[in-house]
Amino acid sequence: MSQPPGPGNPYGYPQQPYGQDPYAQGFPQQPTQPYGYPQPQQTPGYGGYPPGYPPGHLPPGMPPLASWGARVGATLLDALMFLLVPMGLLIAGYAQIVSKAVDRVNDCDDAGIPSDSCPAPHVSGGSIALIIIGGLLSLAVGLFLCYREGTTGQTPGKKIVGIRLLREYDGSTLGFGLAFGRRLLHVVDGLPCYLGYLWPLWDDKKQTFTDKIVHTVVIKDPS
Repeated sequence: MSQPPGPGNPYGYPQQPYGQDPYAQGFPQQPTQPYGYPQPQQTPGYGGYPPGYPPGHLPPGMPPLASWGARVGATLLDALMFLLVPMGLLIAGYAQIVSKAVDRVNDCDDAGIPSDSCPAPHVSGGSIALIIIGGLLSLAVGLFLCYREGTTGQTPGKKIVGIRLLREYDGSTLGFGLAFGRRLLHVVDGLPCYLGYLWPLWDDKKQTFTDKIVHTVVIKDPS
């Protein structure tokens, strides 16, 4: 029968003994540490890892890590559910402006007017409105996803796929501030030819560059 999760296992996985307790056979008693993530101890001059925990290794008790395909699938689902309308408005607004600019250049060419003397086309209020509304909706969507990711570890797409974003050290949620900063830092993943987004394919912790910077992992949701 499985036991309820203890306080030392923040992910909610049941704690199970492994093998036979050597201290029951006469060995000196030593303080034991519960299974699950070890809590970080802030020691001056140390990188936040508890003593005896080797940096670069997976903490004991970590649930299975989410695959790269699951993370991509969750991102695509979020985009389909929340970004189609804002991006459509932005594209429509910019397309109208570009179309009028191209028509004006063609008219100047037909009239023999040099390109540097060609007057700028008039930008309609409708095009500006589409761009503003699309931008505001995109911002609202981004803040909503940060809130969900920071408070629960899951965007709607992550919840459907069954994965969760958590802190690497202790398995807790990020909070809105760190979730927002992490989303901004995704620019680091895209700079070297999007290599950071592909890094989980071969990384031991399946982390992007941004995950390594803010110390987060994406796990398979145990619930």
